[in-house]
Amino acid sequence: MSRLANKVALITGGASGIGAAVVRRFVAEGAQVVFMDRDDTSGSALAQQTGASYRHGDVACEKDWQSLMAEIGERHGRLDVLVNNAGIVSNRAIADMDLESWEKVLGVNLTGTMLGCRAGIEAMRNNPEGPGGSIINTASTVSFLGLANDAAYTASKAGVVGLTRSVATWCAGKGLNIRCNSLHPGPTLTAILQAHIEQDPAMADKFRAMTPGNRMGSVEEIANLALYLASDESSFSTGAQFVADGGLVNAHPSMD
Repeated sequence: MSRLANKVALITGGASGIGAAVVRRFVAEGAQVVFMDRDDTSGSALAQQTGASYRHGDVACEKDWQSLMAEIGERHGRLDVLVNNAGIVSNRAIADMDLESWEKVLGVNLTGTMLGCRAGIEAMRNNPEGPGGSIINTASTVSFLGLANDAAYTASKAGVVGLTRSVATWCAGKGLNIRCNSLHPGPTLTAILQAHIEQDPAMADKFRAMTPGNRMGSVEEIANLALYLASDESSFSTGAQFVADGGLVNAHPSMD
């Protein structure tokens, strides 16, 4: 259990859901983990449980990134892994989309990921043994398929794919040993989906039916893929889309 030994990892949106599972998995694999979120109650509790370091911050705020990266540099002197995981939804179709909701979702999901990539590259370029590291951008299956009832979320997650490709290509072209890949979870039993199920128990069957195997994924399964991308085992992978969705994006609707 030491696939991330001697590595420093930063995870955004790490206080709950997939982010919290990634925090736990990375700590278990020997990483020194810092995670950022705006949920101080959950963040502080997770830090106590795991030994990871929690910091309050907004990924859409440039100053928050600057202060966090300065602290990581001073405390650890390096950054090896960055998981841009923070994300929000609007639950608004295009006909109901207002500009404030659109800009809020794009600000967190896409601008926040851009700010993270930029800050992460700067830190990874200055690692003691030379430039190197892994950036993992959490996208979604809606990066490939349109979600009718959330135009902003769909657009933002499609944008994450383009950003990831650009970052990966730029780093490779500059001769930096910094790779950047996107992670695409399918229907995963997080607090968001659980809340929908509690409001309407029939939603559980609908979520399961999204995949050919008729089940939802667990946050631990998504964290396992993030671990691979964070580890040196994925050293030849960059600019790629890694899907953990139970086969959702490969399943054509049945004609039976």
